[in-house]
Amino acid sequence: MSRSVRVVWDDALVSYDFGPGHPLAPVRVELTMALARELGVLEKVELTGCAPAGDDDLALVHKRDYIEAVKRVSRTGRPDMAAGLGTSDNPAFAGVHEASALIAGASLAAAKAVWSGEAEHAVNVAGGLHHAMPSVASGFCVYNDPAVAIAWMLSQGATKIAYVDVDVHHGDGVQAMFFDDPRVLTISLHESPRTLFPGTGFPTECGAGNTAVNVALPAGCGDSGWLRAFQAVVPPLLREFAPEVLVTQHGCDSHALDPLAHLMLSVDGQRTAYEMLHRLAHETAGGRWVVTGGGGYELVQVVPRAWTHLIAEVSGHPLDPRTQTPQNWRDFVAGRTGETAPLTMTDGRNPEFHDFAAGYDPADPIDRAIVATRNAVFPSHGLDPLL
Repeated sequence: MSRSVRVVWDDALVSYDFGPGHPLAPVRVELTMALARELGVLEKVELTGCAPAGDDDLALVHKRDYIEAVKRVSRTGRPDMAAGLGTSDNPAFAGVHEASALIAGASLAAAKAVWSGEAEHAVNVAGGLHHAMPSVASGFCVYNDPAVAIAWMLSQGATKIAYVDVDVHHGDGVQAMFFDDPRVLTISLHESPRTLFPGTGFPTECGAGNTAVNVALPAGCGDSGWLRAFQAVVPPLLREFAPEVLVTQHGCDSHALDPLAHLMLSVDGQRTAYEMLHRLAHETAGGRWVVTGGGGYELVQVVPRAWTHLIAEVSGHPLDPRTQTPQNWRDFVAGRTGETAPLTMTDGRNPEFHDFAAGYDPADPIDRAIVATRNAVFPSHGLDPLL
């Protein structure tokens, strides 16, 4: 299905490190790349490096005085609470600007490759820092790399970009940056803001032209409900919007083992979502697909397997879920983390769901969430919310 595929990587991307004990541990990305390498996934792609995003690139979505504040923290390591650096979520550390700008640069490199036609798909698994706001760090995110990538493509003449965010947390930063820009359709599927940070992402947050779309799912939602909600909302909107490029954020913290949230997906359910988005990239965006990582805080059991499946799917060579993890990788995990690595690439689930088009149950909280979203945005896109 895929032609040229790039994975943007630099070992220095693991320097985005808030310190010991912080949930966003860079070892999760290190283990992902190690697993993808051991399974031969990286042999199927073009592995390329990147440069840090420059100030002008960052200023496409961030205030200049905020960028300067991050630089000051970077030089001194001292907190700047006005900039959101120095909190428990976003500790200040020396080198924070350089580390954050490199992640933004990796997503920018992916966007440039896709926009220029050098690659059909491009991936930055270290990216997806979707909570960062124009003038403040938030939710473990300093610079909003997906938003930088989108804004750069708009600056090059793009007129329609769709952003789909499957992180368990609402993609609030990206939504905020394009809330009044009808050229950007943002779709976020996340746990209800009534039970999870950042407390936003209600279906009524619609933006200019109703191009901000939020599916707020109840705690406890698993594979079948999540996939039902995805199928009921995402494909119709992408088909109608017809973006020039699809940008997706793949936080895997929707997994049942994730310690920071309350959804109940499996790696198999997440893998199914990757397949669906891949098909939609080809169907609705001419195959132009920019992919980032995101959240994910079960560092050994979940993130490496989920994102290795992601890279494999993007490459056009998906892995059989029954594939065993290589012994070399298991040994590396043990030495690096002291934990026991998973033995296979599956949680043993076979995700299935009932199509919403066949009818819905108003007593089901997942169906109520679907209907709330469709009622809020479908009519303005010429779509019937109940069909």
